[in-house]
Amino acid sequence: MTMSPIIGMGAVAATGSGVDELFENLCRGRSGRAELRGFDRTRFRAQHAYEVDNRPVPGQDVPGRATELLLDAVGQAAADAGLGEDLSGIPVLVGTGLRELRSLELWWRDGSPFADSGLHFGTGLRERFNADVTHTFSNACSASLYALALGSDLLHQESEDAPDTVIVAGVDVLTESMYGLLERVHPQPPDRVRPFDRNRTGVLMGDGAAAIVLRRTERDAPQVHGRLRGVAVNCDAYHVTAPSPEGIAEAMRSAHRMAGVKPSDVDLVMLHGTGTLLNDEAEATALADVLGDSASGPLMTAVKSMTGHTSGASGLINLIVGVRALNEGRVPPTVGLDDPVEEAAPFRFVTGEAAAGSGRLNVAQLNAFGFGGINAVAIVEGSR
Repeated sequence: MTMSPIIGMGAVAATGSGVDELFENLCRGRSGRAELRGFDRTRFRAQHAYEVDNRPVPGQDVPGRATELLLDAVGQAAADAGLGEDLSGIPVLVGTGLRELRSLELWWRDGSPFADSGLHFGTGLRERFNADVTHTFSNACSASLYALALGSDLLHQESEDAPDTVIVAGVDVLTESMYGLLERVHPQPPDRVRPFDRNRTGVLMGDGAAAIVLRRTERDAPQVHGRLRGVAVNCDAYHVTAPSPEGIAEAMRSAHRMAGVKPSDVDLVMLHGTGTLLNDEAEATALADVLGDSASGPLMTAVKSMTGHTSGASGLINLIVGVRALNEGRVPPTVGLDDPVEEAAPFRFVTGEAAAGSGRLNVAQLNAFGFGGINAVAIVEGSR
């Protein structure tokens, strides 16, 4: 097991900008759900989403919002780690599901000005931070944890050229094409995200970006928020959209082996929890199988109930919220979970409008699963 200290964090989502505001609002059970702001609502059955309200003119969408949110999160994390604004020589790995697809939609339909160089996040990162080593990975909803796995490998490779610091980020914003696709998955259009509830009707998208700074060792670190103990990834290729409980379970077991933990060591599970009819049952089935007799032990929560599905950013948002929860002993609730599905019956969900006073928490498991069976699970410990 090789641990990587987390020395900087940054995040922005519909529920708050900055790690402090985001975490406090989540602990208070505040949802970012609102009526659609950037789209013509008459075109869709669903009428709500979880958007970051940063458009210059309400109801009028603009290109480049994914890049803007990404730069915000990376800037927060870099400042938190004491890196400043010059990131030259520091690899920046970005996980995303859709990149700047929304900008492309606006260019194609409305003629909004947008250069093809803007499709690559490296352009914005170079212009803002002088970042000269950037990589973008499009791995659906598990993208940022895939980037995390690659970042960890990069830090600990046996090479004289291995960096001592890596920034890992994730970002996605709403697009009309994906929003329209997801609202048509079920006969009844979703009106909010209700993970693991029997009466859920599907998923709604959310804007979001998150970034962390990883260091090979804790030497010269301004602070250590937590430690990454391991990240496991796989692709079971079971089905384009239907998840495989077996593939998910194998990713969890691999993460436990890499991190050197047993199921009974896990104090908190940050669930993927999209609120879709297939995903929640598959995740619950896999988790119950892996945890076994310890299934009722860890606290569990699904923050997509307040942030919406932030796709490529969701894994790192889970990590940042999970690390803060470990350090503070407070866990945000799963909002709207009134009647859990049968597969999740053994679980100890945090519910209600206020965060639970949870005592000593040491180890968290972070889940992220994507289309095509792209699974990723990370294990972190706090700094306490």
